[in-house]
Amino acid sequence: METADAIIVGAGHNGLVAANLLADAGWSVVVLEATPQPGGAVRSGFVTAPGYLSDLFSSFYPLGYASPVLRDLHLDLEWTRSPDVLTHLLPDGRAATINTDVVRTMESVERFAPGDGERWKNAYDDWRNVSAPMLDTILTPFPPVRGGLSLLRALGSVDALRLARRLVLSVRELGSELFSGEGATLLMAGCALHTDLSPEEAGGGVYGWLLAMLGQEHGWPVPVGGAQRITDALVSRLRSKGGEIVYDAPAARVLIARGTAVGVRTAGGRDFRARRAVIADVPAPALYLDLVGERWLPSRLVEDLAHFRWDGATVKVDWAVRTKMPWKNPAAAGAGTVHLGADLNGLTRYAARLATDQVPDHPFMLLGQMTTADPGRSPEGTESVWSYTHLPHREHWEPDEIAAHVDRMEATVEEYAPGFLAQVEGRNVYSPADMQRENPSLVGGALGGGTAAAFQQLFLRPIPGIGRADTPVDRLYMASSSAHPGGGVHGAPGANAARAALARYRVPGYRSVINGAHRAVYGG
Repeated sequence: METADAIIVGAGHNGLVAANLLADAGWSVVVLEATPQPGGAVRSGFVTAPGYLSDLFSSFYPLGYASPVLRDLHLDLEWTRSPDVLTHLLPDGRAATINTDVVRTMESVERFAPGDGERWKNAYDDWRNVSAPMLDTILTPFPPVRGGLSLLRALGSVDALRLARRLVLSVRELGSELFSGEGATLLMAGCALHTDLSPEEAGGGVYGWLLAMLGQEHGWPVPVGGAQRITDALVSRLRSKGGEIVYDAPAARVLIARGTAVGVRTAGGRDFRARRAVIADVPAPALYLDLVGERWLPSRLVEDLAHFRWDGATVKVDWAVRTKMPWKNPAAAGAGTVHLGADLNGLTRYAARLATDQVPDHPFMLLGQMTTADPGRSPEGTESVWSYTHLPHREHWEPDEIAAHVDRMEATVEEYAPGFLAQVEGRNVYSPADMQRENPSLVGGALGGGTAAAFQQLFLRPIPGIGRADTPVDRLYMASSSAHPGGGVHGAPGANAARAALARYRVPGYRSVINGAHRAVYGG
């Protein structure tokens, strides 16, 4: 039996962040990865045509670039960004654009309504006043004491209450309060729909505001050479600290003795003993129901898991385009990310079909121009392009259903960029099932580890609890995007799990407090 201080289940970016932080603390670490390669949803590859590099799952990284978690690891990365951050193309031919030069963004949204340029600047000034403590609040364990106090100092109690109100608004409502025209609101609304929330849902406004303002402040950077560079940097750093990664080693069971996690057994029957901690970068249902089992869990926790909700399924297509994209509106030419297929009401109709388990006839799409953002992604004068859209979360999709939806996606791109299809050199399609095959944590093509709805956030994530990485099993911690603060490439769930594991040994009485909190929530 191989023994280490910590056994990490999953070499996604959160598992690798946790492993690095524990290695920094002097712990010996072994990471068990189910697939032949590390990175989870942070990977790149040549899947369309020779010379065209694609980010296979996640791509642009505003939160990763701004994240104090990743920043403090001092990873060996070079970042780059597109000239324009984001352009939202409307069906009527207009476009709204975020550029890192706030004056250019102001000019764009001003075309939709007089005064919206200044209103955008005011919103951005508000963001700059709170950005550092806001990120600290979002990305640290619940309750966010340090970040919360910093916000109070920055704002004062009255403005803090106003901010709290803003954070629970829908993105449509927030946009209507901040702006007069549709352009600025659409920029935020499209960002909010990176999640599974509709423009009408409470809490959606904070996602739209956060991503749009991060774009205004930092752009939406990408690593030079592809998303894989983030994973490679985390792996290289871990190995330099003595950490080990074992591939093709899917976990079958967390080994538990008298209510304490003591190791992990793989599907091949190999046992790994954990002297101090088991940290799981896997979705909540997989951790609790498959790896732990009901025997070791409070009955109320098991009952609550029945109400766990996944985020929507995803279909992603990558194209190798032998020219630059032939956009009808040239405003999209310099944007790394393009939103297309719907105006504000169209976004609501699209989200309503998803909510009623219907396939949208007119998909809202996120499209990435990777060579525009990072010129080395394809030959000069060409474009490495991807796009994804959401589907309802289902256990199974027929191949014909996916093929028909890919046709809808390509027809939508062709509508906004006539002649696009004639220039496609190669194509790769990932259906929801393909995504789960490539990364078992992307269950049914869900990218976020569970819905972003308010009822599954903060201390309600992944189920009603204490909002921390600790589990009812001593020395077992959740490090996946199913844990607070959720999806995105920022490393916070992994960092929170590592910090909890360290606190278990450094803070007197820590486990007693955690046990008491769990008893209060789950009984027993």
